[in-house]
Amino acid sequence: MSQHHDPKSGEEAAAKRPYLYVLLLLPFIALLWVPFYNGTGPSLMGFPFFYWYQLAWVPLTSLIIWIVYKGNE
Repeated sequence: MSQHHDPKSGEEAAAKRPYLYVLLLLPFIALLWVPFYNGTGPSLMGFPFFYWYQLAWVPLTSLIIWIVYKGNE
């Protein structure tokens, strides 16, 4: 089954809520400033803060991308 794809629909969708794209800067800024999370405490299940902080941003970034995607459908 083929669907008709309108090239303008993507541009129109991006124009719906452009302020949502600011959310995509959160992971970038949060991980860019290394002195903020360059430490061992507090630990979480034996992992130093330096490691679990970065790992926590993996699902958070996926969630943010999904929110931006759904907000611009």
